[in-house]
Amino acid sequence: MQVHQFIFAGNPSDIVFHTPNPITYGQLQNNFIAYRNYFYDLGIKKSENVGLFSKNSAEFVYCYMALTSLGAVVVPLNFQLTSREISFIVKDAQMKHLISMEKLDITEELILQDYPASVAQLIITEFADTFAANNFNPAPSFDSEIQENTPCVIIYTSGTTGNPKGAILTHGNLISNVQSFAAALPPASSQDNILCVLPMYHSFAWTCAVLYPLSLGASITILEAFSPKETVAAIKDTHVSIVFGVPPIYNYLTRVGHAEDLSGVKTFVSGGAALPQKIAEQFQSKYGTPILEGYGLSEASPVVALNPTHKTKHCSIGKALPDVKVRIVNAKGETLPPGDVGELVVQGPNVMQGYFNLPLETSRALRNDWLHTGDIAYQDIEGYLFIVDRLKDMIIINGENVYPREIEELLYGFPGIMEAAVIGIPDSLRGEAACAYVAMEEGKAFDRKAIREYLQPLLAGYKLPKDIIRVDALPKNKTGKIMKRLLREQVTATRGQTQTG
Repeated sequence: MQVHQFIFAGNPSDIVFHTPNPITYGQLQNNFIAYRNYFYDLGIKKSENVGLFSKNSAEFVYCYMALTSLGAVVVPLNFQLTSREISFIVKDAQMKHLISMEKLDITEELILQDYPASVAQLIITEFADTFAANNFNPAPSFDSEIQENTPCVIIYTSGTTGNPKGAILTHGNLISNVQSFAAALPPASSQDNILCVLPMYHSFAWTCAVLYPLSLGASITILEAFSPKETVAAIKDTHVSIVFGVPPIYNYLTRVGHAEDLSGVKTFVSGGAALPQKIAEQFQSKYGTPILEGYGLSEASPVVALNPTHKTKHCSIGKALPDVKVRIVNAKGETLPPGDVGELVVQGPNVMQGYFNLPLETSRALRNDWLHTGDIAYQDIEGYLFIVDRLKDMIIINGENVYPREIEELLYGFPGIMEAAVIGIPDSLRGEAACAYVAMEEGKAFDRKAIREYLQPLLAGYKLPKDIIRVDALPKNKTGKIMKRLLREQVTATRGQTQTG
């Protein structure tokens, strides 16, 4: 089965996209065919990597489905990227075509990066208008040539260290992940309406908020970006029944919404970042429905685990999806017993084919048929997984391992703290020390001494933050993940200025 075949799951008259002008499955099919014929007429071929730069829209879906049905490989681009960052991916993926809503100014950057190929920019708002006036020849079927192991998409990682890497996901990876995810979720049907407010370029949104509802023949409410009041209004007005979000979204919904606003939603799922227990408890107290926390990564299409509806555990990412295997291993790759902390590794039909043109990076990530996630975790005797922290975020103080998330969870419990992040900073005596950044709720005073006194009896002395810094808001990417890299860069820049001065 190919990904594009999902579009036939709904009846032609049923609404598929709730946008300013609702779109039916029949219109989706017609638009998909028009886009497909146009791309084929342009000469886009099987196995060609094609860039897709767009905010959430029905057109994003048309382009993606049309390209993959031709056997081309979609390269979704984060629309927050700079010209330099876009150009790197264009060159790395060896693109010849880049589809976007507006022309991107990347010519000079591509010259600077010595990319010899010419890149044709296809502007959606321009070529979509030509469909009525042009009768493009029907593109042939490539169904027999598109197999489960045929590359479908290349997802470029955020590049928190070094340049981003392109994870190659096949048609089989995506199909299997949608099926496993559907099996782990509460039952749903074509009568459901799923909110898509997370960015479609991200694998979480694409698999869970686009492919999953399309596989059901359900509806999708598309929002270009998250805005608390507009999101609450859209959930009420279009009768959304399933919401996929990230912790900051649920934090905002807890603060701005009323219990009746979300009463029609039966399932809430959180991913993309750790869900603080305080946010989970406040949300459930207000709306009466628990948030099902899950876990995934782009290299796994992305979903790996999800809390079951009948028994959720705070601070747990739940259990592995059906057909997905997980282990907790030590540095030697040996499986650890329940309760012991080690690296989480994953195996299953959802795991990527590898990184594009990076054999060494691929061999490091995929060892003995297991994907090494770089996340430190443990598993309890019931099979629930708990992420302790990122391997790269771990702080080593006087030879002791300190996990920032432990400190962050305690900070969220302090009255008035809305967001918290802890990073390691250089320390001349201990090698590293912890530094906490906190954002306060509106109207709440910041009291460093009070926070320190609150933490003191709860943490060993070496774990206590050397400094607690107040910020208006923590830096985040579009999926809501706190960008600790930016906090570290601020520390490095400050130290450099101090040393220079």
